[in-house]
Amino acid sequence: MLRILNLLLLLSFLIGYLEWGPKQHAFIFSAEYDIIRNALKNPFSVIHPFILLPFTGQILLLITLLQKRPNRILTLTGLACLSILIFILIIAGLLTLNVKIILSVIPFIFIGIFVLKMNRYKPASD
Repeated sequence: MLRILNLLLLLSFLIGYLEWGPKQHAFIFSAEYDIIRNALKNPFSVIHPFILLPFTGQILLLITLLQKRPNRILTLTGLACLSILIFILIIAGLLTLNVKIILSVIPFIFIGIFVLKMNRYKPASD
């Protein structure tokens, strides 16, 4: 169940919608493709916290998908790294009243809350 949640978290992150300036928009998955393509040409062009943190979060969640029992710390760290960009998107969507941006991040937020509830600390019983 935890692996499925991590996969859903990763997929819901990728459908985030970005919109800036007139007629400039992209989903996170297509923007990420462009970033990776540019990184192969010029690796220093992608050194920015808003690029590196979500990418690190995705790698951490991918690692948890390969584990028999997903590591709680990796899952929560990956969620935190991805949440930074998602919350910036939700703030931008709310400030500009952009319904497309707001609707694109709602699945991530709901799945993230569910992941937090599933990974809450359980003390060892005596």
